[in-house]
Amino acid sequence: MALEVRIVTPERQVWSGQALMVVARGVDGEIGILPGHAPLLIRLAIGALRIQGTDGAWQAAVEDGGFLHVTSEGGSTRVDVLAEHAELAQEIDLRAAESRAEEARRQIEETGHAAARAELAKALARLDLRG
Repeated sequence: MALEVRIVTPERQVWSGQALMVVARGVDGEIGILPGHAPLLIRLAIGALRIQGTDGAWQAAVEDGGFLHVTSEGGSTRVDVLAEHAELAQEIDLRAAESRAEEARRQIEETGHAAARAELAKALARLDLRG
């Protein structure tokens, strides 16, 4: 049995397909979703999302917060990730992420605004995912 998984943003469908497992970072910690999981709605933290495909290979994405919704009905389990912005690991532009991180660090030093801290977290999540 497999999960039906969709990662969507307002602009596009980032990924969809069948998976054996989804691992996400919620605001209260990491969670793993397997087929047959109980219905669930959690708020996601900025960070990595990992999907184990039906072939056993792992696919990684990064999302800037949002929600993960799980439904199970009639032996079928569906996982929807709804995020403001998300991208697959191979889509991440390292130079842009480094530039965003530097700019956010400058803004934090100058203003200390929470928005700058959030931008830094987003940039660092991308850099961490790409290694």
